[in-house]
Amino acid sequence: MKRIVFAVMLSVAAAGTAFAADLPQAPPPPPRAPVAYIPAPPVYNWGGVYVGINGGWGFGTAKYTVPPIAGVPLGVTGSVNDSGGVVGGTFGANFQSGAFVLGVEGDFDYSGINTGTTSTICVLVGTCQTGNNWLSTLRGRVGFAWDRVLFYGTGGGVFGNAQTTVNGVSTTHTQAGWTAGLGVEVALAENWTAKANTFTLISAPGPRPGPVRQQLAWPRMAVPLSLSSLARA
Repeated sequence: MKRIVFAVMLSVAAAGTAFAADLPQAPPPPPRAPVAYIPAPPVYNWGGVYVGINGGWGFGTAKYTVPPIAGVPLGVTGSVNDSGGVVGGTFGANFQSGAFVLGVEGDFDYSGINTGTTSTICVLVGTCQTGNNWLSTLRGRVGFAWDRVLFYGTGGGVFGNAQTTVNGVSTTHTQAGWTAGLGVEVALAENWTAKANTFTLISAPGPRPGPVRQQLAWPRMAVPLSLSSLARA
């Protein structure tokens, strides 16, 4: 009796397995879409050679000394403010290593900086005016690039003329000095940048001969704005 029951149960189990095999299979899962690769945006490259135009404003102080004359045996010293616009061209080259940028830059500008003719110290000799007709700098630059923005310091030599006019008679001298400043440059497009600088300009000391001895005619500070085109190898 026990053998018959076992045989029946085995037959039922085999039949159930065969029935399950005849059922339709579940469809496979849909294929996964490939992961999209989105490259990181390229970091701006500041390396290369560039040329551009610049313009801005300069201002400072001119100092005068009137030599001893009748009634003023010890002479008189005074100063007057000077200011005016500058416009010209700029050129330079950059080398970039990581986020650090090293470069050299020069510029040459027409200058309309002058003192006017109303200085009170000039009444002792008539009328006088001090001006500056051109300025040129040659500087090094050291900066830190934050992608399309470059923060930098700059310093080097400055050259220009100092023109003194006393009672209609002008005397012009070329002088040299040094300059230092800070700036920020922004990449407007792949090969175009714009920058703003502040320069302190100091000329070499030394009075100039004449009825009024001029000691300093350059602006103490210049604020030029530049637009440059960058060429890369």
